[in-house]
Amino acid sequence: MSHKPGKAVSLISGGLDSAVATKLILEQGISVTGVHFTSLFASKRDKERGLQAVRTAGELGIPLIVIDKGPEYIELIKNPRYGYGKNMNPCIDCRIFMLQKVRAIMEQEGASFVITGEVLGQRPMSQQRDTINLIEKRSGLKGLIVRPLSAKLFSPSEPEEAGIVDRGQLLGLSGRSRTTQQELVDKYHMKAYSSPGGGCLLTDPIFSSKLRDLFNDDRDFTIKDIELLTFGRHFRINHGTKLVIGRNQKENETLETLWAVPYILLSPEDFKGPKGMIKGRADRETLTVAANILGFYGKHDAQQITLEINNGTRKTVCFEKIDVDVERLRI
Repeated sequence: MSHKPGKAVSLISGGLDSAVATKLILEQGISVTGVHFTSLFASKRDKERGLQAVRTAGELGIPLIVIDKGPEYIELIKNPRYGYGKNMNPCIDCRIFMLQKVRAIMEQEGASFVITGEVLGQRPMSQQRDTINLIEKRSGLKGLIVRPLSAKLFSPSEPEEAGIVDRGQLLGLSGRSRTTQQELVDKYHMKAYSSPGGGCLLTDPIFSSKLRDLFNDDRDFTIKDIELLTFGRHFRINHGTKLVIGRNQKENETLETLWAVPYILLSPEDFKGPKGMIKGRADRETLTVAANILGFYGKHDAQQITLEINNGTRKTVCFEKIDVDVERLRI
């Protein structure tokens, strides 16, 4: 497919930087198609940005392609070539992954280059000079990425050298300050963007601990297992067996909604407390530990704990009260 010199693909996060970067290229009369990525690991803030990305594209007057990172992204997280950040965030591999997807879209759209909102030095892992150069090379887009906000701090890209993009209208920003970006959105009367901050769930230490445990202990985990990591209290009762309990009424209701075989739903019968969902072994010993964890959070003082157990068939079972080191089992 032939590439059109005056056409580009832009990564649209829904944030300030990508909105301004795209606007600077549009001002040069270049046609742009936006691309936004979603994933299972989107935080609440990321999901809000996803909605904002649609608004950003609308305000900029460009089409937007939304792509879910899919199951192959989960495999990448399990074993990233360039490692993790502070938690389970494989920022370098993630960036390469997205740009490789964008490269394919660039071919489909007949575009000649890619726009990103990267700012040199803004992020500690993925936006350092050596890392940016590595990501560009590994993505297969060497020379084809234009970074309007920091372009003058890098060697000219191929579109700049060819005169497709006027380098003189690009910027040379570095660091975390966004003063210049804010001045530009005021200049262009832009309003459809999210404020800086946030991060995917993989940067969260608690979520990362739960995900690491899942990868290590459950070879046959499912998408639902990952979805469950986003709420509730989690306990590793033994190898291959995990319990998730609700922290409030809303989470109890969510557990009921999500419940399905092979999970077992545990509901208090003789006290007010959390519901639980267990996956793995369902012998008496394991269920006794699970019952006592529910009793602990329900402040149940009786010597027996009665639960309704639903594994496809509902039944009521009484368990003896035993000493359980709840905090040791908690993930």
